Amino acid sequence: MVNGRGSVAIAAALLLAVAAGGCEDSSRADQQPAGTRTSATGAAPSTSPTLDPAHAVEPPGRRTGFVGYPDIVVTSADTIDPDTVAAIKHIRHVLDVDQISLADVIVQNQSLRVAAVDPATYRNYTLVGVADSKDVWDRVAAGEIALPKRLTRKLAVDDNGFFPLGSTEDAPRIHIGAYAAQAPLVDAVVNEAWVPDLDMKEGNALLIRTGGAAPSTLRKAIKAAVDGSRSSVQMTDAVARYNLDPAVVQTAVVTGTVADAVGVYRYSVLGGGRIAPDPGWVASHITTEVVPILGAVTCNKLIFPQLKAALQDIQSQGLADEIHPNEYAGCYNARFIAGSTKLSNHAFGLALDLNVPGNQRGTVGQMDRGVVAAFEKWGFTWGGRWGYTDPMHFEMNSVRRPG
Repeated sequence: MVNGRGSVAIAAALLLAVAAGGCEDSSRADQQPAGTRTSATGAAPSTSPTLDPAHAVEPPGRRTGFVGYPDIVVTSADTIDPDTVAAIKHIRHVLDVDQISLADVIVQNQSLRVAAVDPATYRNYTLVGVADSKDVWDRVAAGEIALPKRLTRKLAVDDNGFFPLGSTEDAPRIHIGAYAAQAPLVDAVVNEAWVPDLDMKEGNALLIRTGGAAPSTLRKAIKAAVDGSRSSVQMTDAVARYNLDPAVVQTAVVTGTVADAVGVYRYSVLGGGRIAPDPGWVASHITTEVVPILGAVTCNKLIFPQLKAALQDIQSQGLADEIHPNEYAGCYNARFIAGSTKLSNHAFGLALDLNVPGNQRGTVGQMDRGVVAAFEKWGFTWGGRWGYTDPMHFEMNSVRRPG
């Protein structure tokens, strides 16, 4: 039986679920994902063969415990140690805590916040219909990914339901197992066997549920328990209202080959789509240099050797006139993707937009294919090859060094 305090938490969580827009994909994973072997719930029956045995874990079995969204989400740059987790569990009004791994994976120039979880415990922090869907969590345990269907619109999902989980050259391919709404601040979930392959920081996030007390009254105690300079403590009611808690410095932990070019990215939300990255990060990662054809550009320091090499290659092939400096739209841009709270590679200074007027999103574009080949040779992905094209866009996908 759930006590009164737990009942309050459940009711608040369900109200939050509605406010957070979780119903966009319904409370059940009832839309069929790409590929085959799917049931009416949008996930394969538990008797189906495992697509990815290398990433399979034991299926979670029967669900136990009560269900409700977390009231607080802690995201750290580092693994949160067991003593800290224990201390948070003992804070008055903390009902329960689930430790997960949380990272920002950039897929076709949008950040996808991926959680690596224990399906048996994490499922209780989602909507009731999702938590109770055995098929969803059996598929996650089998090594597949679960995410809301709306997020697949800009992913390069093939006919068999696989897509690259990242934009880097070494990005692993993963199969969509189910369409299902997730906990606040989580876009997609995989099981914990994916942590090494995604280069995630293990156990760097906590989902916390509280009792009758307002979650905001626990912020100070939780921040004292974790390293406040390396962690974000976010109230999910604020997330429901603003998409991101404006009172909190956000922490993004980026994975993949180019993660060293980003490291831990901390920023504040300014409004109007603008963000303010930590000044120390900007000072250590962003600079302005003169490059061939374009002149002075401001980008991530790590991109310049191969950017210069690509542009020199284009110049030596007599293709310099195919790039129009007056139509260059920048590299480093401290903003969200328009109309969202998603980070792009421009926020890290790892992408540039060329010949903008003739290369709008969703079009084939007019980018010279010799220019494209030179950039691809030097470790850049071209947005013109994406499912939803962005032919003006080139982003770094691997580290290449001339000579």
